[in-house]
Amino acid sequence: MHSKTQLIARLKSREAVIGIVGLGYVGLPLMLRYIAAGFRVLGIDIDTHKVDQLNDGMSYIEHIPGERIAQAREAGFRATCHFKDVAECDALILCVPTPLNEYREPDISYVTSTADAIAPFLRPGQVVSLESTTYPGTTDEEIIPRIIHQGLTIGQDVFVIYSPEREDPGNKHFDTQTIPKVVGGATKACLEVGVALYEQAIDRIVPVSSTKAAELTKLLENIHRAVNIGLVNEMKIVADKMGIDIFEVVDAASTKPFGFTPYYPGPGLGGHCIPIDPFYLTWKARAYGLHTRFIELSGEINQGMPEYVVSKLVDGLNDDGKALKNSKVLVLGIAYKKNIDDMRESPALEIIKLIRERGAIASYSDPHIPAFHGHGVYDFAMDSVTLTAEVVAGYDAVVLATDHDRFDYGVIGENARLLVDSRGRYREEMINLVKA
Repeated sequence: MHSKTQLIARLKSREAVIGIVGLGYVGLPLMLRYIAAGFRVLGIDIDTHKVDQLNDGMSYIEHIPGERIAQAREAGFRATCHFKDVAECDALILCVPTPLNEYREPDISYVTSTADAIAPFLRPGQVVSLESTTYPGTTDEEIIPRIIHQGLTIGQDVFVIYSPEREDPGNKHFDTQTIPKVVGGATKACLEVGVALYEQAIDRIVPVSSTKAAELTKLLENIHRAVNIGLVNEMKIVADKMGIDIFEVVDAASTKPFGFTPYYPGPGLGGHCIPIDPFYLTWKARAYGLHTRFIELSGEINQGMPEYVVSKLVDGLNDDGKALKNSKVLVLGIAYKKNIDDMRESPALEIIKLIRERGAIASYSDPHIPAFHGHGVYDFAMDSVTLTAEVVAGYDAVVLATDHDRFDYGVIGENARLLVDSRGRYREEMINLVKA
């Protein structure tokens, strides 16, 4: 029987094979990090197109160059769609999506289906780590029973941990290696193995007492941001009514050297974590008879921001003697944040949807997303418009939804008939205009 000591030794000597299930915005950078640390890595994904691209040394994520995938292939990385191959792995790291369903409730079907897929091929001497963001208790209630059902003992045969992903695509200051890693184990032995798994690739490991504590840590991180963004978005609406520049106020408050963390308003929340994670906790809290009013209120405010942006668009057009209906509107940026190609939960898509529902002719420009093919409630397809002075001037209004650095803000500002700036990119120009 493989022991904890043997598995830890294989991890520390980097002889262990790392299996990563789910090769998206979390799994792919993690694969590259383990390759760089000297491990052999097997990638598993149900998307055959992704698997084929990776095996051909190509990337499908903009901020990850294809050269890095090709180098990983040369270093021994291989991608597969076959779950039977998990048997050759010493560690399995699950990085699968955890979206919300149509009722804004947690959808952990990717987690459970993945656990079902790997369970028959598990063997003694493996560690299984769940990284997908989820509610406290998921590891204990969904992952562990499926492993036990295979006749394996947790903490002796197979070691189970939860270690939440902390990827921030496009962040040039922190990467997979330098972002501290929280790790919680199902048992003390599981935690020891989990620390050994991640300390080979991540600079700092933060052990916690249980998988539930690790799961809640991830939710707290993003709920903290969601609540504070909700607060500043509400402050934006109040300040606007009072004729005050909220960006100026946040900048001024930021000079306080203690007790204040700056958050800036925007058109709403985007990405896979911040708009979704609060609902995981509110859903689970209801099982304990608790109502998380503070969290839900911030969610309501943030979800209402696209509507607020459209209301400002309507006001601006009205001032020009125009109606939104039949107006030509250009939305700048449909990624959920600047300088990346990720559209998950992007408020820009909701803004386009609202504009279209009100009878306007909507287009978008995004240098990171050349085409949008439509999905879910956003059942419209369009190609990105190339920005020129003539193109910008040809629209009745321009809405800055995502402030990519690659936009020519001079061309936009000088030629837009009406500009709705939801990101404060033009606040310096507005200040100078007022001073003049």
